[in-house]
Amino acid sequence: MTSLWLVLLESLSTFVLGVFVWAVVQHFLNVEIPSALQHSVKFRVIHCLALFVLTLGDILEKLRICSMPRFVQFLHDSLVIKKDSALVVTNMHFGTIPVRLFQPKAVSSKLQRGIIFYHGGGTLFGSLNSYHGIGSFLAHKTNSVVLMVGYCKLPDYHHPALAKDCLNASIYFLKNLESFGVDPSQVVLCGESIGGWAVANVMQILPSIPSLPQIQAQVLIQPILNFINFQLPSHQQSKNVPFLTRDVLFMCMCKYLAIDLSWKDAMLTGAVIPLDKWKKYRKWLSYDNIPRRFWSQDPQPEFLAPFNETAYLETKHVWSAEISPVLADDKIIAQLPKTFLVSCENDILRDDVLLYKKRLEDQGVPVSWYHVEDGFHGCLMLFDKKCLSFPCSVKVVNAVVSYIKDI
Repeated sequence: MTSLWLVLLESLSTFVLGVFVWAVVQHFLNVEIPSALQHSVKFRVIHCLALFVLTLGDILEKLRICSMPRFVQFLHDSLVIKKDSALVVTNMHFGTIPVRLFQPKAVSSKLQRGIIFYHGGGTLFGSLNSYHGIGSFLAHKTNSVVLMVGYCKLPDYHHPALAKDCLNASIYFLKNLESFGVDPSQVVLCGESIGGWAVANVMQILPSIPSLPQIQAQVLIQPILNFINFQLPSHQQSKNVPFLTRDVLFMCMCKYLAIDLSWKDAMLTGAVIPLDKWKKYRKWLSYDNIPRRFWSQDPQPEFLAPFNETAYLETKHVWSAEISPVLADDKIIAQLPKTFLVSCENDILRDDVLLYKKRLEDQGVPVSWYHVEDGFHGCLMLFDKKCLSFPCSVKVVNAVVSYIKDI
């Protein structure tokens, strides 16, 4: 019996080692590491580990043991969180929506600022635990009450579950601000990656509810805001840069929006874009809206492949402002609060930020913009991970804190 267990253990070890070797090979075959990125060796190691976890998840899903998203989410939820003695952290539910509240422990004689935070993760990854350090840091450094929303994710939930959870949790919080010790005139909406998309989505709706306090400012960190034009410079320059490669972007996006991945090539080439829609929205979506200093030395011109009506019908919901916030009407954009945008140079979503920045400025919305030359997508989540952190991670979180404190 003992020998059988030894054989099983050796087989399992060999299998796990084989998966890891495969992940390392895939990393070196398919990934590009920008020269401006600091600590490239550490970056490679972290990405190899991430590929290893994703591959294990895929294998478990194929064996029908556990879906890949659930496996990754289980690992995230198993993370040990660091407690801050200066904060009171409370887990609760607003209806069915799990939330985490961070409150300064020191008693204040006046109401405090409130920050509503939507975490990133592409609806596949990310959790209240994996972003716990961000919530603690924001609450501690800005002396604010921070509400972090744990929205529904894949594989069980698709669009619009995430946006609805973020909206409903925010409305409940805004209706009960004083019970949480928050000043109704000092509420900031903040989100990273898909969480930044949720901020843009929710802010299209909140101003239309007159009974709610007005949001003082919105903070969007490396958000995805355009599901239409994938020929922008950053999509060409950073398509193979972790942690959000083009393949991962499409995997997350298509799963959440219930779009079959077989339409990926049609979306990449613009075959899903009707000419009349392109003529109408090009002024907001085009390559031409990106400052030339962000163009590559040998820019590839925007070229729409022959229109594929079947592909368009399968993907046409991306043309709503609810999914592509950059398409919102001028009157919606004009009523948005002052905005802080964070972009990273080595990020496939960099140009989404630039498109949205121009969109807001054209409608008179006050915009502050922070660009990180050595940054990459997802660096924020690593800022408090000690040896796994990067200088750009600290730059991003400090910039957000500085902006919020100066409002």
